Amino acid sequence: MADEQAPTPEEMMRLIEEQSAIAAKHLRGEPLLYYVPWGLAWLLGFGALFLHYGLDGVPDGPVSLGQALAVLFATQILAGAATGFGMAKVSKGVRGESAAKGMMYGYSWFAGVALMWVICMHFTFNLPEAESTLLWSSGFLLVPALLYMAGGAIWTSWPMFFMGAWIAAVDGVGVLLGIGWHTLLAAVLLGGGQVAFGFWLRRRM
Repeated sequence: MADEQAPTPEEMMRLIEEQSAIAAKHLRGEPLLYYVPWGLAWLLGFGALFLHYGLDGVPDGPVSLGQALAVLFATQILAGAATGFGMAKVSKGVRGESAAKGMMYGYSWFAGVALMWVICMHFTFNLPEAESTLLWSSGFLLVPALLYMAGGAIWTSWPMFFMGAWIAAVDGVGVLLGIGWHTLLAAVLLGGGQVAFGFWLRRRM
């Protein structure tokens, strides 16, 4: 039986490139589990808040503040669970420095959300209802904005970094315009934008 012919350098290089692409795709994870759940949560949650406040302070729909916040918090919990599942799936079998980065990044999300909750709870009772809601909604957009940018820097992912910058920009403009515009922009540009961004990344994989 003749020995199999050894692969040429070109074939070895092609094989290395193919395996590198597969590994990079695995480490990036499934964008539909990272961006789409949060996009839907913000589209529904901030959309409900917008129906409560409207652009001019007059409600555009029969939605109470309690109902709108319930939708926002419930959908964000579901989105967090979906993202956690995606991160666990990616980190499975990963060891060493990559695993440590992923673990620290996950803890950063938990710490950021917990700290923002404490800050908002401290100030919320001293503010009018609309300003209190604006504090909560803008604060909880600030956390993913900064952590997306940090994650993009850690893993050299420009799409992730620019998504964080986009969230920060929309959040800041919304705060300047007031609660009505903030909820509308968050629902349409951030909620709808994240859904579109997730599907766009998925098509590129």
